[in-house]
Amino acid sequence: MSHPITIPAWQRPHWRASDEKILLQFYVFGKFDAVRVPSQDYGSPGLPAGLTATSHRHADLRSWDGYPLKGAMGRMYKADAPQAYQRALDAPEVMVVRGTLEDSPATGYLRDTLGVLAGMLGVGGVAILDPQILSLLDAAAWRRHYLIRDGAPIRHHLLILCDGESEPGRSWIHTRGMRKFGRPDVSIHHVPDAAIDRAGLLCEQLVELQALGAHFAEGQRLDVEGVSAGAVVRLGGGLEDPQFNNSFVELTWPT
Repeated sequence: MSHPITIPAWQRPHWRASDEKILLQFYVFGKFDAVRVPSQDYGSPGLPAGLTATSHRHADLRSWDGYPLKGAMGRMYKADAPQAYQRALDAPEVMVVRGTLEDSPATGYLRDTLGVLAGMLGVGGVAILDPQILSLLDAAAWRRHYLIRDGAPIRHHLLILCDGESEPGRSWIHTRGMRKFGRPDVSIHHVPDAAIDRAGLLCEQLVELQALGAHFAEGQRLDVEGVSAGAVVRLGGGLEDPQFNNSFVELTWPT
């Protein structure tokens, strides 16, 4: 890019100190030049303390249990982004960026990490995989998604899903990726078909509040547009939870 966009960091006005941890993880595929990654072009001084970037021969990663381009996950990435998948698969090297950070009142850590990822694309990276939001993007698509003047919207850093429930006519709205902000994911069960849009909007509002530092308490009642009774928060999950790999804030749509 001839005129790199500086990636901003935003304050978290609802933040208060907690023992929650932020977790970031990315795979950058490519053939990398032996030069300093130009992260400063994007407003980043480098990776924040707590994160590491390790270089691997791609052939060595293929035998890892957690290798992301094989099995059911690999087939999903291939179906969703075939061009990015092939570029990643053909790349001879992989940079793994990963680590945990203390909860933070601002998102400078995210800006600094994204600046390093953007810099890696400038020195030989061809695709970036974000396993927390099941995203595989080639270099051009990643830049379009994250290198936005004044900053990519919060929703670009997360995934909001809608899956069917066992009860006909009801859906489950839920998120992935809130560990990037050291906050629980959001889960809204038993949403009727007619309310899916409203539930999706509520979900987006809740994750944005949390990304800005908010916490929700067990038993807290939240206002829901068009529902006089509102909805009650339940807390659950944890890093070993098979559906979230994270804690979660759960709501059941009022009947």
